[in-house]
Amino acid sequence: MRALLLSLTLWACAAIAAAEDVVLGLSQDSVRIATDFDGSDILIFGAVKRETTLPEDPLQVIVTVAGPRRPVTVRRKERVAGIWVNTASVEVDAAPTFYAVATSAPWSEVISHTEDLRHGISIPRAIRSVGAPMDVQDSQSFSEAVIRIRKDQGAYQLLEGAVTLREQTLFDTRVSMPANLTEGAYPARIFLTRNGRVVSQFETEIDVRKVGLERWLFTLAQENPLIYGLMSIAIAVFAGWGASAAFRIIRAS
Repeated sequence: MRALLLSLTLWACAAIAAAEDVVLGLSQDSVRIATDFDGSDILIFGAVKRETTLPEDPLQVIVTVAGPRRPVTVRRKERVAGIWVNTASVEVDAAPTFYAVATSAPWSEVISHTEDLRHGISIPRAIRSVGAPMDVQDSQSFSEAVIRIRKDQGAYQLLEGAVTLREQTLFDTRVSMPANLTEGAYPARIFLTRNGRVVSQFETEIDVRKVGLERWLFTLAQENPLIYGLMSIAIAVFAGWGASAAFRIIRAS
């Protein structure tokens, strides 16, 4: 009997969670990086589809956009005998090159610590650092350094209250993507939460690609690094010669 009651309770919770789903839209599902690219704003909007009446507890919305994950080597510098030297290093296994989290309310009100751990939503949870050298005692500080540096660069963003939620049904937010984007797929996730618990989620992708001259230079650097290097040297020599010639003409006149 007790097992039956437990099963019915779990079924009821699942039914309530499934009663609210995300219907999502994007202002654009791709970003094209050209030579004049200086960043892009992505409008993310959607609605909540319900099969039941609106619950009394308020709904909250979390939107995340993540760039491709890459390993990062973080080095600590200390002053030794008056000289700054690297004293320790830790390789963070995977960190998103870009990560933005937008919420409809202050972070502490939209999701619990347990749910954040389960879904990996916050910026610290998006970074994976499995191991560190045995002689490094405070390896967590290296992950924190990655977060601090990329926040200063605008690559990591926590946008509390940036999601506008209307009538517990319609929502929208803007995510500003910087100019130095890494090419690849950018997963965008939407979480609906109530009382700090995720009740529904949806995921799509934003495709970021280089085009035109940027695409050609990127491909050349990857597939023919020797030619790319020689071309870069030739351009630098020509630019230096041109500047010198122009300076001589100006002085002569």
